[in-house]
Amino acid sequence: MATDTAQAPAGGYFSTLPVPYDVIAELRHQASLKVSQAAAADGTMSDADRRQHGITIIGKTVAEWALKYEATGQPQLTPEHEAALRKAVYDELFRAGRLQPLLDDPNVENILINGCDRVRVDYADRPSQMWEPIAPSDHELVRLINHIARMGGQGERALTPSTPNLNMRLDDGSRLAASYMITPRPQVVIRRHRTRGQGLDDLVKWGTIDSTLAAFIRASVKARKNVVIVGSQGVGKTSLLRAAAREIPRTERVGTLESEYELYLHEDPEGPEVVPYEGRESNGERGPDGRLMGELTLSDLFPQLLRMSLRRIIVGEVRSREVVPMLHAMNEGEGGSMCTLHARSALLSIERLTTLCLEAGINMSEQLALRLIAQAVDLVIYIRLVDETELVDAQGRPGRKHRFVSHVMEITGIGENGRPSHQMIFAPREQDGRREPRAVPQMMPSSTYLADIERVGFDRTLLLNPWGAWDEQLKTVMPV
Repeated sequence: MATDTAQAPAGGYFSTLPVPYDVIAELRHQASLKVSQAAAADGTMSDADRRQHGITIIGKTVAEWALKYEATGQPQLTPEHEAALRKAVYDELFRAGRLQPLLDDPNVENILINGCDRVRVDYADRPSQMWEPIAPSDHELVRLINHIARMGGQGERALTPSTPNLNMRLDDGSRLAASYMITPRPQVVIRRHRTRGQGLDDLVKWGTIDSTLAAFIRASVKARKNVVIVGSQGVGKTSLLRAAAREIPRTERVGTLESEYELYLHEDPEGPEVVPYEGRESNGERGPDGRLMGELTLSDLFPQLLRMSLRRIIVGEVRSREVVPMLHAMNEGEGGSMCTLHARSALLSIERLTTLCLEAGINMSEQLALRLIAQAVDLVIYIRLVDETELVDAQGRPGRKHRFVSHVMEITGIGENGRPSHQMIFAPREQDGRREPRAVPQMMPSSTYLADIERVGFDRTLLLNPWGAWDEQLKTVMPV
């Protein structure tokens, strides 16, 4: 049974503040001038110093405004209102403005913005909701997005007529994509990464995998198997990749390659030694060769990364020409490299990789692409999302989002017609009245694969339980 998506704004600053936005904008302007003057007077002031000094300036600016406000006969502001006003001004000056409450909410998954006043928020624990306007105009929305880029130390990235597309990471690891001048109104999507530093055991607690599959993935990483994690957008591929990568021994030197940092393995004290590379967008201008000046794509960075004396390479997301050096690195190195890929099933990941190889512009034949995939990839893990937040069960209880691995496929070499041969080690099962859509053991891996993971401690008897370590079947509103 479906429920209607809420259309009323869900809240924000103005559910707690008795003043309009233009007051906050004016206070931000006043505080900004004072902070700039202080920074100009002290050339040694760091960003942290500016923020600390800004807190003091904002406090005085708000207090002075509150006295004038009350002198006009308006009700006296409560301490709570003044604190909220100080926070709003601070967020406008040093953080993400009216977006900040959404970035601070741990249950927000996606923020979808269609112009300044059409904002929808996807939550992890409830249906999507409309949100209040996050800027008084589209012009101010663009100013806010460029302000966020500057505050994040990514001043080379901006939404301008010469660069109508902007892609960047936020301080909390979220990913922002924006477009304007090629769309009627500014379009902004912020994809949150609500978790960082989680491991495979955390994914077991969340129901993404069971302890049997966790042990299998852990052993596969330690046995240096090349792993591709696939699924659609927003299902948790990066979270699973990050958790798997934390199983790499801390003594190993690993290279990560991302368009925007999302894995943050280089900041993880529990992870391996990491050499992190991040792509760079252009300044919008083109050189004599027609290439965008200043742009560094993942395929541009790959050759340099390979010179860094690495034992493994991890690509945050393979989506273009970097697929070929990625597969070559998997095939020619010691093994143990990993990446994510957009694909609608484990089987279709082979077709997707083949298509990317053919689109790479190096005149690779389909037969050669398939051979390269068969020789490079050892394991494909497919993760899916079942979103039931718009449904209620027979007792009227709301549904939830279910993220779980459903298939684990071993690539066993080159099969008929030169295509990669494969077998499903884990997959859903329906038997004796029980229906389990999550990945449960189906068969033993190939003898070579099994010997490799047993050598690092895997217990093959774990694969003999037809339901894995799931105590009970997945509870969903509708059958999956």
